[in-house]
Formats: sequence, C-alpha cells, structure tokens
Amino acid sequence: MTRRVGLVLARAAQVLGAEPYYHEFIEGLERVLTPEGVSVLVRVVPDRDAESAVYERWAAQRRVDAVILVDLSPADARVDLVGGLGLPAVVIGDPSTAPGLPTVWTDDAGFARTAVRFLAERGHEVIGHVSGPLEFAHTQMRRGGFVSEAAERGVTLLLAEGDYSYESGHTAAAELLGRRPTALVFDNDVMALGGLAAAAERGLGVPADVSVVAWDDSTQCQLAMPALSAMSHDVERIGELAAGAVLDALNGAPVAVYEAPHAEVVVRDSTR
Repeated sequence: MTRRVGLVLARAAQVLGAEPYYHEFIEGLERVLTPEGVSVLVRVVPDRDAESAVYERWAAQRRVDAVILVDLSPADARVDLVGGLGLPAVVIGDPSTAPGLPTVWTDDAGFARTAVRFLAERGHEVIGHVSGPLEFAHTQMRRGGFVSEAAERGVTLLLAEGDYSYESGHTAAAELLGRRPTALVFDNDVMALGGLAAAAERGLGVPADVSVVAWDDSTQCQLAMPALSAMSHDVERIGELAAGAVLDALNGAPVAVYEAPHAEVVVRDSTR
C-alpha cells in the first residue's frame, strides 16, 4: 500500500503561487520519497484553524502516515495537536520550537548575520530589513541575527514587517526608503521584487542609490532588472533532508536534528 506524508501550507493562494520556495521544497521531498513508495499530499488553507482541522480530518480518516510542519511559532499548538492525534511529524525550523520531534534546522540567525556582514563590509551604514510575519519563530530568530550583527558593527538598522507578498514588500520598502537606507534586505524574493518597484517609483537607482538583497534565491531573482543578489539556500536539499527525516520517523528511528546546508550570498547586479 502507498504511504502518504501530508504538508499543509497556511498561505493566501496568491502569495503561495508567487513563491518558488515551496515548489522547490516539494521537488526535493518527492525526489526521495517517491522511490520509497511514499506520496506527498499538499493542502493550502487560509489560516491556522483551517490547518488544524485538516490534521484532525486526516487522522480520523487515516489519510496520511506522517506530516511535515512549517512556519512554527514559539510554543506552537500544532506540536501538541499532531502528537495527540498520533501523527508522526517532522518540523522545518529550529529544534527549540518542537521539543521531542525531528527537525530540519536552518540557522536563520546566523544567516541574517551573514547578510548584514556582507553589506557592512561594502560600506553600508544604514540597512533596512523587511521581515516576514513576526509571529513565526524563524522570523524572530532572523530578526535577532540582524539586530545583533548590526549592533556589533555600528550599523543603523531600519525595520519593517511584510507577509511575503509583492504588495507588502512594495509598501514596506516605500516606507523605509523615506528614511534613506543605502541597502534593503527582504525576507523572500517576491517582496524584494516589490522593493525594486518601490525604488524605481522614487527615482532611485539600484544599486547606485540603494542596494537590494533577497533572502531566497530563485529564477525570479536572476531575471529581475537588475538581477537580485540573494541569500541562497539549497531548498531542494532541505526538501530531501525533510524526506529522509520522514522516512526515519516512519521507521521508528530516534529523534534527530538534520542540519541544512549553509546559506551564502550570491552577488548579482542589485548590490554595489
């Protein structure tokens, strides 16, 4: 019998459709799981309540053999929920968000420090950071890395929050650009594209007047005008690690932390 792993994404459909991240993540999952006879069942829902309802329905109907949890908040209620439902789970995030569950860990705080260091070493003294939703633990850790590294280097850090959409990146960038940063970092590629548009509308050159860095690398970054420098993660590899963790969980292996590859800044035309 074919086994299934479930992935529920609480995102507005239009935001998810524009994000390459999860398409690449699922490709990595399927590359490992499909040869093992495990299929991936994906649901997109509008909010956390709807997500919890999916887990409850899946458990009652025995639709999936395990689930993958993403975008965890501190003390996330989904951890206890899936445990109570008897659903084996793998978490994409910091191990501190899900004690007792296997996790695929990306060092968001450390990678944020890398982004600040990259810009500071190129002479930037006022840097804007447009984060994703601050309810997420990985966003909080990323923000902490930005703040710590900026403080250590004497860099002024300007802060705004988005929701991963083009529109939120545009709005946040328009607000921050009024405070004259020389560089902006966005927590995903889609928001960075909105930032490019906001800079153009103000008559600012990129990178002549402001440098722009996207958190996720993608084809969109490469095709943008100018091409976007980006914090590059091997997202398909993260999917492969998650798939391996799922197989281990299904086979009763001890709980473990699976560390994702280190992220690096890919330098393109949007930074000087």
